[in-house]
Amino acid sequence: MTRPAFWLRCEKKEFERRAALTPTTAKKLIDAGFQIIVERDEQRIFDDSEYEAVGCELVKNNSWPSAPKEIPIIGLKELPASTDPLPHSHIQFAHCYKNQAGWADILSRFDRGNGTLYDLEFLEDANGRRVAAFGFHAGFAGAAAGALALAAERRGEKLGQLNPYPNEEAMIEDVKKALGGSGKGVKALVIGALGRCGRGAVDLFKKIGLEDDDIIKWDMAETAKGGPFEEILDVDIFINCIYLSSKIPSFITRDTISAVGKNRRLTVVVDVSCDTTNPFNPIPIYTINTTFSEPTVRVDLPSELPPLSVISIDHLPTLLPRESSEQFSADLLPSLLEFPDRNTARIWTDAYKLFQKKLVSMDDFP
Repeated sequence: MTRPAFWLRCEKKEFERRAALTPTTAKKLIDAGFQIIVERDEQRIFDDSEYEAVGCELVKNNSWPSAPKEIPIIGLKELPASTDPLPHSHIQFAHCYKNQAGWADILSRFDRGNGTLYDLEFLEDANGRRVAAFGFHAGFAGAAAGALALAAERRGEKLGQLNPYPNEEAMIEDVKKALGGSGKGVKALVIGALGRCGRGAVDLFKKIGLEDDDIIKWDMAETAKGGPFEEILDVDIFINCIYLSSKIPSFITRDTISAVGKNRRLTVVVDVSCDTTNPFNPIPIYTINTTFSEPTVRVDLPSELPPLSVISIDHLPTLLPRESSEQFSADLLPSLLEFPDRNTARIWTDAYKLFQKKLVSMDDFP
């Protein structure tokens, strides 16, 4: 009987150092009878030798297109833009199920190649909760980036390139140092504070020294009346951590920002949810995703108003690549163990049905 297998591909997104399978998780899969094939990757936070040490088979970087079609390809971020058909089963974040820019082009590659997409964002348990998510570390890293951007603005500078940290302690110390030793006196508002992402943001703010009263925690109850919300303009940092599933009133707009004039306190917006190209984006004050090399974008406002920066990096957890990968991969492991039974295991059959539904929706695309 052929052993079940996974092929861990390299990540091509710049600065992306995380891995969907860590050496720890790979060993547990191998112990359960799986073959784990890993592409060599100098960008990944885990050394190739760490995978070899637990029994993985190492192959050439970015060689997955020539992999046997029956072996599923697992990764994290979206594949590089291409028109090549995709004949494999891919387990990854594809960012194409919510009508994001280019969504039909992505799905058409699977359609033309007779491949299958199992989108990691939509693997859900019986209660509709994602089985694995980077939410906590996304919020944690997003709050850190926001604090660093605030510190830069206070120096009259623009935040420079962000580089992944070796561990959480190093991140916290760096942020505190940028703020002069502590975040005390900084005021922040987190929307979506009860979710995994929001809890991560709140945790970072506490660890860098913000007073509890200066961390305003909002969730569905506080936003039920519908925005825009003037309260956002009265904090230094606003963190958006909601999961957007339908159109809602905007949280903040250029008009509400301009109406406050020079008295605005808000300096940095961190859109951790990063629905930049989603037509329902509740933060319609920017239009591009930012990057680790250019982490902020200025909001287009009248020149006499104080500057306002937005961070909209769509892979923030890679600021803490080792911790975030270990947590995510461990949470994903039980579902991966069920993958050989994907034709009957509910998590995988539901994901396949959703993929088929999205393929059909392309028929309505002009």
